[in-house]
Amino acid sequence: MNDLVRPNIGAEFRRRRLGHFPDAPAYARYRRNYDRAMADLPAPGGVQDVPTGFGTVRVYRFGTDGADAGRPLLLLPGRTASTPMWAPNLAGLTASRRAVYTIDLLGEPGLSVQSEPFASAADQGVWLAELLTGLGLDRTHLLGVSIGGWTAFQLARHAPEKVASLSLLDPACLFGRITWKTVAVSLGSVGPLPESWRLRLLSWISGGADLSGDEPVADLISAGMREFTSFLPPPTYPSDEQVAAVDVPTLAVIAGRSIIHHPGRAAERARRLLARGVVELWPDASHALNGEFPERVSARVLAFIDQLDGDDAGRS
Repeated sequence: MNDLVRPNIGAEFRRRRLGHFPDAPAYARYRRNYDRAMADLPAPGGVQDVPTGFGTVRVYRFGTDGADAGRPLLLLPGRTASTPMWAPNLAGLTASRRAVYTIDLLGEPGLSVQSEPFASAADQGVWLAELLTGLGLDRTHLLGVSIGGWTAFQLARHAPEKVASLSLLDPACLFGRITWKTVAVSLGSVGPLPESWRLRLLSWISGGADLSGDEPVADLISAGMREFTSFLPPPTYPSDEQVAAVDVPTLAVIAGRSIIHHPGRAAERARRLLARGVVELWPDASHALNGEFPERVSARVLAFIDQLDGDDAGRS
């Protein structure tokens, strides 16, 4: 896979507070892991680097020819992850969707290239709105896991007219406050830790999964922690009023074994505040629920968005 846009490499990007790789060998090591993990995905039908005011976003399009078109579905990965994290989910999600897009988040490890620093949470909604405009997409379904769910919510706050629905898988810093355990994982991910400790942190946030074997996505996330430097403002926790003001159909799935927030309290807040929310607490799921329950996740998300598309068709 060739680079369509030159990655940020070198100390100049640290001075500009932009996400970057410190040197060319670090990028090469990361890129080997990225390409290896991408090999487990279906071949994308298209690859684009879409310019926005904050940088160029790597976008892949997947889908099934002849499937019901429906509205497009855009997938947003978790922190330090990128498109390959959706390997368990793409087959199920594309079975009945002609257009499923995945992206690498700006400022995170991946092939998106940040060009301007982020000043606030609102900036996340701005670049996502610009991305959808650049892709020629109108009202789009969004599926986000962890910080990807938080990022999707920023778009719904900033440009709700572009959002057909939100499907949020254990979103971070949205319905429940970040726990000390998450802070420990975050600090450990950026420090000079031995690889065995780094894998232990990843396992902790993933509900005890064994990540010591040959796991391309875990290896990629670990490589992103080692080789990439981010300059991202901490995600802001929205007020009750801000959550209640988002009038977008929302499926919120809270993982009962999550360590990023208190699951019961997060589910209760989501049920209390979401104007058009469907909230489910999955007791047996960890924060890595998209990989633990791929068929269940795909079936639930598709049922949610298919019903919304059917309702829209019936009104037209």
